[in-house]
Amino acid sequence: MHILMTIDVGNTNISLGLMAEKNVIGSFRLTTKTPRTSDEFGICIRSLMDSSSVKAEDVDDVIISSVVPKIMYALTSSIRKYIKKEPIIVGPGIKTGIQLRNDNPRDVGADRIVDVAAAHFLYQRSCIIVDFGTATTFDYVSKQGIFEYTVIAPGLGISANALTAQTAKLPEIEIMKPKTVLGKNTVAGMQAGVVYGYIGLVEGILRQMKKELHDPDCYVTATGGLGKVIAKETPEIDEYDPDLAYKGMRILYDLNRKK
Repeated sequence: MHILMTIDVGNTNISLGLMAEKNVIGSFRLTTKTPRTSDEFGICIRSLMDSSSVKAEDVDDVIISSVVPKIMYALTSSIRKYIKKEPIIVGPGIKTGIQLRNDNPRDVGADRIVDVAAAHFLYQRSCIIVDFGTATTFDYVSKQGIFEYTVIAPGLGISANALTAQTAKLPEIEIMKPKTVLGKNTVAGMQAGVVYGYIGLVEGILRQMKKELHDPDCYVTATGGLGKVIAKETPEIDEYDPDLAYKGMRILYDLNRKK
C-alpha cells in the first residue's frame, strides 16, 4: 500500500493528510504561527503519526503546498531528516493539468492551484471552489480546465476578529449560527451578524459569479475549516469537502512523480 503524506501550509494552520492511494486515512493539524525549528517540526510530526496507524517509516512520498514561505526551510528540512524523503513542492514548474489564465499567474497561491486541480479532475465540469481559510477565495475553473477568474474576501475568522478588535466593549465570540437572526443579547447579536452576514456575502458572490460567467449550473464545492459552518446553511453550495486539498495534492503527485 503506497502512503503519501500531503502537507497544506496555510496562514493559520498546517494540515497534514495521509493518503493510501486516493483515500484519506489520517489527518492532523498544527498552528502555523508557532515558530518551530526543523527538529521541532520533525518531532511534532512523528509524535502525531505515532498516535495513528501509520508510522513515519510507512510514508513513501511527501508533497507540500504552502502559502507561507518563511517556514519552508525548517519544514522541508524536517521532512528530509525525520521522514527520510525529498518532498515535492507545489510551485512553478510543477505539472497541474490546468491552464492558468490569471493576469499574474505567479501571484496565485499553491493552495488555490491544489483546490482547482482537485475540482477539475474530480468533477469534470465547470466549478467554483470556495475555500474558507484565513481569507475566503472563490475560484472558477471551466470544464476544459481553464482557471481564469477569482474573488477574494476577508475570512469568517477575520470578520469576527475585526468586530472585536475595533470596538471597545464587544467580546470575543464563538463562530456559530444562532437559532435566530434576532439576537437578545450582545453575543447572540454578534453571532447573528457575523454568520448570517457571511451567508449573505457568500450567496451574493456566487450568484453574481454565475450570472457574469453565464454558467448558472456551475457546480460549487466548499472546503476549509470554517466552511462547514456556512456550507450547510445555503443551497448555493452543492458540496462541502474538508479533504479537497489532500485530494488535489494526490492528483498533482500522480502527475509529477517519476515512473
